[in-house]
Amino acid sequence: MIPSIRQQYNQSFTKEKYDAFLQELQSKHKNAIDFRVAETPIFINNAFKDQILSACEAIVDHIVHPSFIETSNSAIPSNVNVPGNNKHPHFIAFDFGICKNKAGQLEPQLIEMQGFPTLFAHQIWHDEVLRHHFNIPEHFSPYLNGLTKETYIQLLKEIIVGDCPPEEVVLLEILPHQQKTRNDFYCTTDYIGIPVVCLTELIQEGQNLFYTNAGKKTAIKRIYNRIIFDDLQQQSVEIQKKGKLLLQELNVEWITHPNWFYRISKFTLPFINHPYVPKTFFLHQLEEVPTDLENYVLKPLFSFAGQGVVIDVTKQDIEQVKDPKNWILQQKVHYEPIIATPEAAAKAEIRIFYFWKDGAPRPIATNNLARLSKGKMIGVRYNQNKEWVGGSLAYFEQ
Repeated sequence: MIPSIRQQYNQSFTKEKYDAFLQELQSKHKNAIDFRVAETPIFINNAFKDQILSACEAIVDHIVHPSFIETSNSAIPSNVNVPGNNKHPHFIAFDFGICKNKAGQLEPQLIEMQGFPTLFAHQIWHDEVLRHHFNIPEHFSPYLNGLTKETYIQLLKEIIVGDCPPEEVVLLEILPHQQKTRNDFYCTTDYIGIPVVCLTELIQEGQNLFYTNAGKKTAIKRIYNRIIFDDLQQQSVEIQKKGKLLLQELNVEWITHPNWFYRISKFTLPFINHPYVPKTFFLHQLEEVPTDLENYVLKPLFSFAGQGVVIDVTKQDIEQVKDPKNWILQQKVHYEPIIATPEAAAKAEIRIFYFWKDGAPRPIATNNLARLSKGKMIGVRYNQNKEWVGGSLAYFEQ
């Protein structure tokens, strides 16, 4: 996005550098990166960074409002409402597409947001290795608000581990060693010292949870939650049955509590009025169907990884929705192919990480990840057999 830096990067790029980069990226945990890694990062200037953060802060203003808890209660499906709510989400992620407005200017447009963790630890390693193999300008960083690798790790550790012994804090996931994001789990252990535990390994005694650590039954005081309940409901009967214990009153602290996955989600979009947030409507509150449906996308509130999204919406699609309270109609965002590559230009999406430490009045922007695409949508399934696409990160001008 900064022409001079893009030109320099592309001219110095070689397949040999990229292969060496991938080899080192995989070296920390062999074959643990189960997704395509893009050949390039994105370089973002201060003006565009400020546009992104202005939208994030406007949404944060809504989230920190005293009425937010009450207004978002209906976002939580009754069958996955977990006891023990805490006062705020520890983590929020905002996804922005890089778009072009009617005036021909580039601008960010919010795609989705989630009150849930993402690749917080993997991105530390990604930045480290990328700098080993490619020339990244010194005055560019993936970190925000003046954070460095060291202060970012410290903040992450303070939020997740707190004052507990690290062995009493677990990263909890369903079959974690089979997940495409497992390298992030392993990097979390590397950087903050907590173990990765599968849901099936939990031991319940009344309201207390334990796991086996090096042959020793160990109490769990905090759960760094990576379980998406939509995913849990797709698992075997045995795993789903095990998962029901999470719906009970437990003597654990959630980081972040599972209910925030629903509170801060597509459900929040209709309440936001900002130039970089597309107009969004709850389907059951739609007074009349827009005549220009080609400019809208239909999304289920409760899904992940783009499942169930209807891109080319028709009136019939809307009429066939059986539970309109659980769907939104959102103005379509048109990604601009802006990242110059040796072949066709790539579209891009940037996910901004926000961390909220206990006692702080509001969360702060900390880091990011990026995804490049040449397909109809962002995601692996839309970018088969393409190059200069996949997971990456943005470097922001400092």
